[in-house]
Amino acid sequence: MYVAVNTIWVLLGAALVFFMQAGFSMCEAGFTRAKNTGNILMKNLMDFCIGTPAFWLVGFGIMFGSGSGLIGWFDPLIRGDYSHILPSGVPLWAYAVFQTVFCATSATIVSGAMAERTKFSAYCIYSAAISLLIYPISGHWIWGGGWLSQLGFHDFAGSTAVHMVGGVCALIGAKILGPRIGKYDKDGKPQAILGHNLTAAALGVFILWFCWFGFNGASTVGMDSDALMESAGLVFFNTNLAAAVACCAALIFTWLRYGKPDVSMTYNAALAGLVGITAGCDAVSPVGAAVIGIVCGLLVVLAVEFFDKIAKIDDPVGAISVHCVCGATGTILTGLFATGVSTEKGVFYGGGFHFFGVQLLGVVTVALYVAVVITIVFLAIRQTIGLRASAEDELAGLDISEHGLLTAYAGYAMLPDTASADLASLEAAGVKTAGAGTDAKVAAVTGDVPPAEAVPVKKMPAFAEAGEPKFTKVEIVCKESRFEALKAALMNVGITGMTVSHVLGCGIQKGKPEFYRGIPVEATLLPKVQVEVVVSKVPVRTVIETAKKVLYTGHIGDGKIFVYDVENVVKVRTGEEGYDALQDVE
Repeated sequence: MYVAVNTIWVLLGAALVFFMQAGFSMCEAGFTRAKNTGNILMKNLMDFCIGTPAFWLVGFGIMFGSGSGLIGWFDPLIRGDYSHILPSGVPLWAYAVFQTVFCATSATIVSGAMAERTKFSAYCIYSAAISLLIYPISGHWIWGGGWLSQLGFHDFAGSTAVHMVGGVCALIGAKILGPRIGKYDKDGKPQAILGHNLTAAALGVFILWFCWFGFNGASTVGMDSDALMESAGLVFFNTNLAAAVACCAALIFTWLRYGKPDVSMTYNAALAGLVGITAGCDAVSPVGAAVIGIVCGLLVVLAVEFFDKIAKIDDPVGAISVHCVCGATGTILTGLFATGVSTEKGVFYGGGFHFFGVQLLGVVTVALYVAVVITIVFLAIRQTIGLRASAEDELAGLDISEHGLLTAYAGYAMLPDTASADLASLEAAGVKTAGAGTDAKVAAVTGDVPPAEAVPVKKMPAFAEAGEPKFTKVEIVCKESRFEALKAALMNVGITGMTVSHVLGCGIQKGKPEFYRGIPVEATLLPKVQVEVVVSKVPVRTVIETAKKVLYTGHIGDGKIFVYDVENVVKVRTGEEGYDALQDVE
């Protein structure tokens, strides 16, 4: 007999977990470069669209069929009897769609760690493999009545079953794929490659946080009793608490470590806390949830640094650190902090080490299984259609090379791509260069052009006649915060027109050194305003002294003033030239 409130609860949870795809899309797109935005969005769409029929055709039966402790059964189109596994009062198709969106979540985790250099065709294949086989088998062990569930392994909503599985796939894939071009210099030192849109990344994290209430809360798969309602309340509270505390921990830690609180790391910490609490959100007290949040908030920062600086595994969005590391950690910590309400008691609550040992065993065995199978999948793809995009395609951006998309931001100016494209950086990225006997070719700029091929430079005759007034262009580069004061001051001395541009650049100091995700950004292109004026009547020295007076603070970054000779000025509307073209006389 079906129970309406249970069915509605499960379907609502399925809808929220589905919407997590939007969160992953925004988060991954924001933490990567603009030239790959369309590719990121396409991959997050297709892993759900590929995973849905794959799970329907094969995955659900393998995961929930009562075949054996290791695997379920082969049941295309979900036509078998699953009454042994269905939650009380929930119909089969409601439960099937609820599990489908969980499967898609596991598959989408991989795209972030392998972003900006993976062939789209290869992505579609390994995404299908995760939904068809990898996720369903380990899921059967944990949730489908398999051997781990029989031992008492507890993973309430998927720290291991969903997040660590996706995180391990991401780890192996990023390692086999190699780092992005320009990520490491010739000495192996990591270089910061900034994400292009922190607003999109933040929106993605908030969407994920919101949807996590469905991810964890609806995993009670029922609301028709006082016990289930009380459990759901605890799950919601613990989920929110762990994420918030993880953010606080990361904020303080990065503030102390880098001198300033790191924005992207703190947002990653929110996801780390959510992933960590997912296994035991129903089994630990709020105190345990807070501790798990603190551990994950600190651990995600250290893990990102470890993979960047020591393991040399390039993960643009921190997916490995968030999902693999914190997923495993949260599952194991459940063995310490479980209060005994829905599981055995954890070590800190007098339960001994049996339950803790089972949690540890589950994490290790699932990680080994996933690592072996996904390695076979990745190596098979690499030896057939190829796993990594060519060097030329990667440098141009996967939007144009894979999808024919000129830009995902038509009408907007984007930050320039400052990643190095020399041969040393290619080799550091694991890409064979032309010198290594492959087809990858990157043209070197030498400046040696034969005289016959050089474009001749001719000196054009001056427009100004003898005795004509002199025209001078004054170009001022200054801080954005000083522009309004500069504009007002120039107007006061008689400047009647100016051209203003927003520019990026650095001076002798190469910008101000900062940290991005724990890596020093050594040559920062800082946002500036460039003001150009052409003067004749107003003395050039007056313009210079006025600008100096307004812009001076005595600190690095006050700006520069450049002075050029101008041959002629032409007013298009009237055809006036020279001095008259600079006057506003009708």
